Amino acid sequence: MTLPFDPSELDAEDIGEKQATLEMDHEAAIERVREVAETTGFGVPVEFSPSEMLNEKVDADRDPYYVLGACNPEMADRALDETLKQGALFPCNFVIWQEEPGVQRVYHVSIMKIGRLVGIAPDNDAWASIVEDTGELVEEFFERL
Repeated sequence: MTLPFDPSELDAEDIGEKQATLEMDHEAAIERVREVAETTGFGVPVEFSPSEMLNEKVDADRDPYYVLGACNPEMADRALDETLKQGALFPCNFVIWQEEPGVQRVYHVSIMKIGRLVGIAPDNDAWASIVEDTGELVEEFFERL
């Protein structure tokens, strides 16, 4: 398979990559991320622990790793008005993993930017507005975090 672009040429801004470090235990970090997501306007309809599942199913011995699937209903509705394919990337995920005991990494990429980058979403003014608006929400999330 040949990619339509060279991934090594992408930078964090191209995919809306944001991250932060929290100095607290893993469970407290999950609660903090959930609280800040909800305060910023994201609901959290999906959440799960890949590390717990993999440790149980394949004895993976993974450190704590958690995914909060967040959604801002207004942004999701606007995105689906432009392309129903974008739903394949829903929800917007905030991932929390333990770098070491007491230190958690919170990581996010923009599904709206990625949708456009891979050709799922249109290259038009409406989509540019969605990318800008969701980017502002995520920026506010990380400022509050």
